[in-house]
Amino acid sequence: MIDLRSDTVTRPAPAMRAAMADAEVGDDVYGEDPTVRALENRVAALFGGRHAGLFTPTGVMANQIAVRLSVAPGEELVLDADAHIVAHEDGAAAWHGGIQTRTALSPRGLLEPADVGRLLRPGDAHTVGTRAVAVEQTHNRGGGSVYPIEQLRAIRELTADAGVALHCDGARIWHAHVATGTPLPAYGELFDTLAVCLSKGLGAPAGSVVLLPADRMAEARRMRHRMGGAMRQAGILAAGGLYALDHHIARLADDHVHARLIADALADAGLDVVAPETNLVLVRLPEPRPDAATVAERCRAAGVLVSVFGPRLIRIVAHLDVDASAAAKAAEAVVEAAA
Repeated sequence: MIDLRSDTVTRPAPAMRAAMADAEVGDDVYGEDPTVRALENRVAALFGGRHAGLFTPTGVMANQIAVRLSVAPGEELVLDADAHIVAHEDGAAAWHGGIQTRTALSPRGLLEPADVGRLLRPGDAHTVGTRAVAVEQTHNRGGGSVYPIEQLRAIRELTADAGVALHCDGARIWHAHVATGTPLPAYGELFDTLAVCLSKGLGAPAGSVVLLPADRMAEARRMRHRMGGAMRQAGILAAGGLYALDHHIARLADDHVHARLIADALADAGLDVVAPETNLVLVRLPEPRPDAATVAERCRAAGVLVSVFGPRLIRIVAHLDVDASAAAKAAEAVVEAAA
């Protein structure tokens, strides 16, 4: 099978497995796992060193901890209507945090500063106040779309003037860094909190890191524990993340090339393709073409896995386990399945 459902399906390479097997470990609930500490410090340093890092088992947990540090129960979080926090985290902000979300429809999921300015409200005895804005870099349901750094700076200026926190769901921020050349510290300086993923794109088997103010670390660790995310000898997982940071960031450019290869082949065949900016390809299937579920099933029968992203929308994701040859074969299968 050529699996293009997500960049989370990658399997640790032998060298990554060896690094994990050799990891020095301790009890992370006591703060005594040296490999976890090394990973947390490394990620914090990559983004400029103004935050502290906290390792979590999942990206959802990382986002939820970050958001709850800024937004109390009954307060408001502003974000795009298709943001991962809204669309793919099972209502966790409301369920666990009692957080109200207010959303805007944005081109390819990228909030416009003018829209953010209109949505922010201070709150009073009769009105819920905005406490944080969240952006997603890159944007999953936007097809891997990338916020330009100047757009993020404009949003940061608005939120700072309003006394509102700014969070980045940076699950695929590594892709934005590689695609645009924007230095990671340039992102780090903009946000009060970030959540960056090690198992999307970078190929680690699990884990994310929350970047947060150091003086909120005790609170964040308590939240992680309360959510069931405090692990013991977690250095085995953290070692996979460290290996990924050492070996798998620059090579994301290959995934971007393979995504464009697939997109170009589909477009040449007359399919309605959202031009990829990074490693995600969205394909619309207007009538009279078969619907997304039918296309996905036909692709599976041909040895290719794609995601159904809507009734007439499929998503294809390039990643480190898919080379140019596999990408070309997959494109052929999709073209035939969508005929």
